[in-house]
Amino acid sequence: RHLVQCMCGNNMSVPLLTNAVTVSGTEKETAVVIFLHGLGDSGHGWTETLTEIQPPYVKFICPHAPAIPVTLNKNAIMPAWFDLMGLSHDSPEDEAGIKKAAENIKAIIEHEAKNGIPPHRIILGGFSQGGALSLYTALTCQHQLAGVVALSCWLPLHKSFPSAFSGHKYLPILQCHGEMDFMIPLRFGDMTSKTIQSIVDPQMVSFKSYAGLPHSSSPQEMADVKEFIEKYLPRI
Repeated sequence: RHLVQCMCGNNMSVPLLTNAVTVSGTEKETAVVIFLHGLGDSGHGWTETLTEIQPPYVKFICPHAPAIPVTLNKNAIMPAWFDLMGLSHDSPEDEAGIKKAAENIKAIIEHEAKNGIPPHRIILGGFSQGGALSLYTALTCQHQLAGVVALSCWLPLHKSFPSAFSGHKYLPILQCHGEMDFMIPLRFGDMTSKTIQSIVDPQMVSFKSYAGLPHSSSPQEMADVKEFIEKYLPRI
């Protein structure tokens, strides 16, 4: 396995790929996991954790969010996929920013498809704000992806569903949440899961919560993520 900091080839049209952290598979790559970090983090933040659960035929792409002013943090400039105004259920949302971020993630999916990995062999995942963006992107994407891994997060622009939904009712979704998460409370995860189950086939949605886990991940959660990846991106 080697980390590639700068991908070769023409990525000018895919700004997020230019300096994304890419963890190559150890054999011929037939699938991709795109994983989006949380607020204030970078693609490096999750690389080590993800490498431990990486099947040998799967490439991992961990892009870096651009640095923007974040309203919630007194306009401090930090890596963020979109602006956050608040963390309550009815906080105003950065609709334009969320949609633009989703387009940038879809551009990575298109790029991988052009290079031979079809969307049905791509899982989109993320943590916190990155998980929120992965859910929104997958549910509005014209392609049916292999699945979504949504950790400690919520569904952005939830009121725009089901009309914003692309119609892929059989999209597998693994949602994970710590029971001691005080940043994004478990009930938000629960509400999100109920919303998602009203959009996609409820049998495709799995919601797992972890006792004692704060706003972070755990070995048990990662074992569940690994199982999900291996189930929906089997060796071909």
